[in-house]
Amino acid sequence: MTTTTSPSSAGPSGADTPALDVEDLCVDLTTPAGTVRAVDHVSFSVRRGRTLALLGESGCGKSMTALAVVGLLDPAAAVTGGAVRVKGGDTLRMSPAARRKLAGPALSIVFQDALTALNPVQPVGRQLGEPFRIHQRLSRRQAREKAVELMARVGIPEPGERARAYPHQFSGGMRQRLLIAMAVALAPDVLIADEPTTALDVTVQAQIMRLLRDLQDERDMAVVLITHDLAVVAQRADDVTVMYAGTVVENGSVHDVFSAPRHPYTRGLLDSVPEGSVRGRPLPAVPGSPPELSAVPPGCVFQARCPLARERCVRERPALRPTGDGRSAACHFSEELDRA
Repeated sequence: MTTTTSPSSAGPSGADTPALDVEDLCVDLTTPAGTVRAVDHVSFSVRRGRTLALLGESGCGKSMTALAVVGLLDPAAAVTGGAVRVKGGDTLRMSPAARRKLAGPALSIVFQDALTALNPVQPVGRQLGEPFRIHQRLSRRQAREKAVELMARVGIPEPGERARAYPHQFSGGMRQRLLIAMAVALAPDVLIADEPTTALDVTVQAQIMRLLRDLQDERDMAVVLITHDLAVVAQRADDVTVMYAGTVVENGSVHDVFSAPRHPYTRGLLDSVPEGSVRGRPLPAVPGSPPELSAVPPGCVFQARCPLARERCVRERPALRPTGDGRSAACHFSEELDRA
């Protein structure tokens, strides 16, 4: 299993050692209404060669978690607790210089909006060559050669010529390929892909996901895939961590979680897939909406939308606890889902 309730329990070395180990991560966000908890004791881990999906509705804390892991939080947000272990060290307790050395060779990220992530006033070849100049001290010419090789590898036609082009001269799919090329340039141990197929058509989405899988296989990377697309999770991920209102409500292997969810929110997401829907009838959906971060209830975060909610759920927040077979869920009545 990749996801556990205590990811730091893996041994100090060997195949079971996570490439990325996040434990009890907390992020607070400063707003005009006061400080709110955006990420609340989130834990997960992933080994090399495996794909872990962070799944949940928009606003549940997936991207905030990713930004905290790679150290790119907005100034209004701050990590207030937990650990992020990469290559045996806790990056949250490293100096800025030490963290910069890990950015690229050990840990990298692909953002969802390629047009804003790429520098609009620099040729893409120069941008792709920058990691080689910073980390490997290559000359400008050598870095450009590496950039052209990367562009060819991710399927950019005529890479030698296109290296002189600017981001706006590429299609959305090609820009996303460029972002992926930049992220994998230094063969990172861990690649975080934050909704890498947003705003792309279905055919291009499939191409991008296939490219990510091929690069993962070639370089034996651990991949954290952030998405709300259940089909992508089912097809591409090995393990899944389900998030709601900044917390982890369930984790386990994709096969186990999708075939027999142990949290009502996960069940609701799976039941919302419009497969077999009847024309003219409302599409299935989880009723209601996630709580505002400033109004997260003191008990179970999902209580207002949960068909199993009772008095205990109002009074007591359920802990993320093992449910068997390497899985865990944060529900007082998870065993009832097996009988539902």
